[in-house]
Amino acid sequence: MEDMLGRGYAIDPGTALRLLIEKLPSKFLHEKIVKIEDSLGMICSQDIISEEDLPAFARSTVDGYAVKAEDSFGATETMPIYLNISEEVFMGTRPHFVPSRGEACKIPTGGMLPPGTDAVAMFEHVQLIDEKMIEVLRQVVPGENVIQSGEDVRKGETVIPRGRKMRPQDIGACAGIGVTEVRVYEKLLVSIISTGDEIVPAGSTPGMGQVRDINSYVLAAMISASGHIPFRKGILKDDYQSIRAVVERSLKDSDAVMVSGGTSVGTKDMIARIINDIGTPGVVFHGVSLKPGKPMIGGVVEGIPIFGLPGHPAAVSVCFEIFIQPVLALLSGLRERYPQYAARTVDARLSKNVSSSQGREEHIRVMLEEKDDSLWATPVLGKSGLISTLVKADGTFVIPVNINGLERGEIVEVRLF
Repeated sequence: MEDMLGRGYAIDPGTALRLLIEKLPSKFLHEKIVKIEDSLGMICSQDIISEEDLPAFARSTVDGYAVKAEDSFGATETMPIYLNISEEVFMGTRPHFVPSRGEACKIPTGGMLPPGTDAVAMFEHVQLIDEKMIEVLRQVVPGENVIQSGEDVRKGETVIPRGRKMRPQDIGACAGIGVTEVRVYEKLLVSIISTGDEIVPAGSTPGMGQVRDINSYVLAAMISASGHIPFRKGILKDDYQSIRAVVERSLKDSDAVMVSGGTSVGTKDMIARIINDIGTPGVVFHGVSLKPGKPMIGGVVEGIPIFGLPGHPAAVSVCFEIFIQPVLALLSGLRERYPQYAARTVDARLSKNVSSSQGREEHIRVMLEEKDDSLWATPVLGKSGLISTLVKADGTFVIPVNINGLERGEIVEVRLF
């Protein structure tokens, strides 16, 4: 089977994409500074590094009593340990008192631990005797129910790496470390040119043998969904000079160009010739072993990628996902680890045993990793108050109510962020 260039075989899609990417030069991407609330979906153009520890102080993760852990050792419901109530910790204030041995301080969630205390006994595990004394019904260990200073983010740590598409949790992480503006790459401008004597605007009534323009709308939506800016250049008749003129103008004002129609071998199919006539290196591939989408053209003219897409809408969607989306991601500075898993959910194998508390539906954050030809989910463990676990995670899976846990190797459905 020959490709459209007359070679003895049709090139496979993977090879075609690789050849196209090899022809793309290292391109300078324009950058700008935006407020974090305006950065959603944009690509971070430099590492965001924390200039402080987060949190800046040890704080409680529950409502309870701050204690010195060793004062609670051995406490049980049948043999509680009695502690005197010292002063109370209030939100947003620094405790200026130091509890003595055998004393406990009432503390709210998020409250700063007083000096000398290292754990918090939850209200659920404490019985109030009177205003001056509690009995502890369960011992706590040092660090229990406490987020330590710097446990979430360390000073000097890269919180958001360059090339990350900003997500809601990334914006929250920036706010948490006091970063209110980020440097991002500007969105790509992608021109869409529809061609064909039979194509008419979507708002018109087609005559005999005519069809409404569908592809430019499909492409514009897919470009927008990928985080870029579509620029529809209109519908052109099958005329060499007219199409060439619009393509040349588009190469000057766009980061990528898409031409819909006119890619198969026929009398009026001139897109490949136009690409080669305009500049170098020209057409990189014409025809792939793909159904639908065999007539697909991929080319580069003076560093700008230009795509010739088949006229069939189904082929347009397939070709966009296989060829265009990866190229746009590369040009935009995106450094996604797993762009091929773009669906909202994926199945993956657990990389380790995960325990669960009965009576609760648990949503476990995971990172995805490819190994041994499989996709594996590695739990990102940490206290619920840590924004860094969300930033590091690719998604979550659910352990249903009344399930004690899951074992390594079990398949889970990961909901991607």
